[in-house]
Amino acid sequence: MRTPLIIHIISFLLSFVITIAIQNMVLGMITRAEFVRPNFKQNLIPVGSGILFPTTLAVAYIPLFLLWPQHLLEKAFIFIFVVTFAALLGILDDFWGSKETSGLKGHLGALFKGRLTTGGFKAVWGGILALLVAVVSGELIMIPVNALLLALSINAINLLDLRPGRAGKAFILGVVLLAAAGIGRQETVFLAVLTGSFLAFFPLDLKAKTMMGDAGSNALGGALGIMSVWLLSMEAKFGVLLFLVTFHLITEKVSLTKIIEKNRFLNFLDTLGRER
Repeated sequence: MRTPLIIHIISFLLSFVITIAIQNMVLGMITRAEFVRPNFKQNLIPVGSGILFPTTLAVAYIPLFLLWPQHLLEKAFIFIFVVTFAALLGILDDFWGSKETSGLKGHLGALFKGRLTTGGFKAVWGGILALLVAVVSGELIMIPVNALLLALSINAINLLDLRPGRAGKAFILGVVLLAAAGIGRQETVFLAVLTGSFLAFFPLDLKAKTMMGDAGSNALGGALGIMSVWLLSMEAKFGVLLFLVTFHLITEKVSLTKIIEKNRFLNFLDTLGRER
């Protein structure tokens, strides 16, 4: 059963407008709290502004619940739960995270040695989140695959968030691919509402006016992960999972930024729209 295109459009536009309306207030709140950090140009900018995404969803959901089909509301709650929980884990890392330990391997290694880092804390709770959502989102046999798909999606977007716009462009690509895979599926309306919020915010991220931080990258990765669980076939899930595992293994060994800078096409996409 299809959700009419007009509902997708309304969902997108509503979240876009809400984000435009509240983003300066949220950024002002963050700045007044002096939660600012130097970006890659060493300019002090507000960080953790990705908290805008679950905030927009919460506001937009109120009128959208009147438009969306009744049977879709359970998944709507799961979607906002994943996005919000992932964002809150990211805020924790944005506030208390240190640069002493990096990478999933580093954080888990520290955890096994009895030293808890914010990254390790986030990995544990992210894994619990992924497992819980996987349990209620598919067949028993697919629980490990679905859980890994969600957990690694969250971390993958996080790993990309090292330059303005990089993680956002990956999110847009993911949305396009998932929308194509989910043609005719009602759940794609959730992509519409989050994408509306993200695109309203994206110019600020691209121009390095603020950092969405782990709060934002976790939220976007969580959204891609849960939508992959819902929309993809079993074969596609295994393909995406293989890609994510390979991506994580590569980034543990080699600098992702160096890989991108050495590839003319990837570097073009990476710097597209970014202020130099």
